[in-house]
Amino acid sequence: MINGALFRDAVISAAITLNNRKREVDELNVYPVPDGDTGTNMSMTIGNSVAELKRLPDGVDISEAASAAASAFLRGARGNSGVILSLIFRGISKGLSDLSEAGCEDFANALALGVESAYKAVMKPVEGTILTVSRCAAEKAKEIALSTNDDIVFWKEVCDEAEKVLAQTTEMLPQLKKAGVVDAGGMGFTIIIKAMYEVFNGGAIAEPAEGTESDDKSADSFRAAASQYDDDITFTYCTEFMLEKHEDCPDPFKLRAYLETIGDCVVLVDDEKIIKVHVHTDNPGKALQKALEFGCFINDPKPKIENMRIQHEKRVKEAKQLEDGFAPAMPEKQFGFVAVAAGHGLEAMFTDLGADVVVQGGQTMNPSTDDILRAILATPAKTVFVLPNNKNIIMAAEQAVKLTDKSVCVLQTRTIPQGISAMLAFDDSLSLADNRINMTKALEKVSTGLITFAARNSEFEGHPIKEGEILALDNGKLSFTEKDINKATLKLVKKLTKGDASYVTLIYGADVTAENAEQMQQLLQSKLSDKIEVMLVSGGQPVYYYIISVE
Repeated sequence: MINGALFRDAVISAAITLNNRKREVDELNVYPVPDGDTGTNMSMTIGNSVAELKRLPDGVDISEAASAAASAFLRGARGNSGVILSLIFRGISKGLSDLSEAGCEDFANALALGVESAYKAVMKPVEGTILTVSRCAAEKAKEIALSTNDDIVFWKEVCDEAEKVLAQTTEMLPQLKKAGVVDAGGMGFTIIIKAMYEVFNGGAIAEPAEGTESDDKSADSFRAAASQYDDDITFTYCTEFMLEKHEDCPDPFKLRAYLETIGDCVVLVDDEKIIKVHVHTDNPGKALQKALEFGCFINDPKPKIENMRIQHEKRVKEAKQLEDGFAPAMPEKQFGFVAVAAGHGLEAMFTDLGADVVVQGGQTMNPSTDDILRAILATPAKTVFVLPNNKNIIMAAEQAVKLTDKSVCVLQTRTIPQGISAMLAFDDSLSLADNRINMTKALEKVSTGLITFAARNSEFEGHPIKEGEILALDNGKLSFTEKDINKATLKLVKKLTKGDASYVTLIYGADVTAENAEQMQQLLQSKLSDKIEVMLVSGGQPVYYYIISVE
């Protein structure tokens, strides 16, 4: 049987192991676009649980350890792969609820619930991904649980099955076969359960590789800075009480001496009739029981016992909300907006269009579920529209909806231009339903082009791509490569404007000067039909030289 402490250590070890190997997973992504890759997103998702798990005592039940992990996974989930991973562990937590320890059959049921939860959340499940690897591992777990009660045999078989299916993903998806790689999300999942198995089998918790930073702090930098004070909380409960002395009260020094054996920060004030006590301890009951030898408790003030760790977490969250400007807000209007964007120009644009909160993030750094949740809570409106503006952020936004009582509508904006178009279509006089329909219609009419660079050597349709080469993406799909930014931009705009088009908006990034952007605008205007107007916007976005909107 596997107890809570072993499960806790296994998840911590898995987080460290995946963090050590996240670049290896990142490089499996088919397109070499510099984005928030699978390994990074999954590592930050599981890494968000490390600080909380480290605070759990050795006597923790496995249900509590699994619940703590699942909750942290959900709040820290980034990208589609991170959300799917969080859903798998949320299902596992449900399967282990009310258990002090778990055996093969328990874990088989828990894995099945985890996979079921993940599949339900994905609108169009694709086989050959993390879903397939986790499902086959769960099916194997059910099978093995019928023939063994040995936890080590069970987990080895589950891991072996995951590795076998992972190797088969290359043949399941054409894009994986072309690139000759396995699925990145599937590999991340396999790394996690193998690392957990190593701890179950008696291995030590993994050590961070040299030169890597632990994701238990990278997932939430402010919280990490605050957590340095966690070490000061040696004992959990702040216990205070006052006693009216017995007539034959022993020397109060003896009470102080005892309290120092079960805690710290002991303060004892003794006068003729009263003893006042303050102590930090993990055993407040023992402190109160011992106190009865010296006197009886006074009702005013009553004895007070407070969990300092919970208090600390609350203070950290409140401080972080204030630091980020995301303090919860009371509704002041009917509708509000949360938009995700990176770049001073884009942030200003969404604010000018009416966004109440702009969450910094996008392709290079997918915001977590918790980031989006806090932005929703900070929006002073009864109903909040969320514009993810990236296909890899939509699932995290949808999970945030489940964590709030507010009315929230997540629009399926996959690009910045779609988000802008959706906001322009909003009409404050219309209902939620009508606005959702109109905004969705508006975003579907927009074509998006992206000009960026290859983050690593790769291959596209049999042609090698060299690191640093210019990439042109047509509505999210790699269209062609070029050596020159301007040539790539002109070629992509011409491709996007075939057919009916009236407007081209050229949003230039942080790595393009205003002078070069103006020259690009003039070149496009001269090469396109007179019926097409080319507008120029300074977005200041990282990674993308140009974001192109065509309507």
